[in-house]
Amino acid sequence: MEIPFRDIFFTRIMKTTVKTGIIAAASWILLKLSFFYLGLFPETIAPAVLLNILGLLLAISIGLFVQKRKDTEETSAMHDIKNALSAGFPYVLLVCIFIYLYYAKINPSYYANQVAKKEIAIEKMVNDPKALEVFKASQPDAEVMTKEAIEAKLKDSNRKGASPGFTATLSILSMLLLATIYSILVTIIYRKILFKRIKA
Repeated sequence: MEIPFRDIFFTRIMKTTVKTGIIAAASWILLKLSFFYLGLFPETIAPAVLLNILGLLLAISIGLFVQKRKDTEETSAMHDIKNALSAGFPYVLLVCIFIYLYYAKINPSYYANQVAKKEIAIEKMVNDPKALEVFKASQPDAEVMTKEAIEAKLKDSNRKGASPGFTATLSILSMLLLATIYSILVTIIYRKILFKRIKA
């Protein structure tokens, strides 16, 4: 008997942990958009970053908790870590795609303003003899560079570091690492403390 694709999709691919990751990511995206359209925290990304970290932790914690409550047989630690990651990976993927689109299409002026502010600070530094000497002392390769070369190099690095692509790439790398750490820690806590007490 042939199993309909829809049943395969929702029972095997879209399992509980994956759904949890998607819901958590969608919730963070809505919060981020709310901050933007309501004009909240226009000069800082710290609140959104902290909520993002919390959202990833909640996705993994809730997803693994619900999945373990559904499991009818004892599972291994590696199996639990995989389930936790299956909640974390969709979250990371959706959030990082959104981060790129947000800074590239929705709010491109954010990085434009940040770049402009940093360039003013760079110009002020290279035109201050004392500040320039301190910078050269801290950067051996800048010792033989002219003021103009230092300014051009710093501005170029500033523009590259403030691009949506760089931000999205850095986000996905750091969040994948964090998702792995969270998955291991949550699995240990659940296996050693929480579910041991529930079963007792």
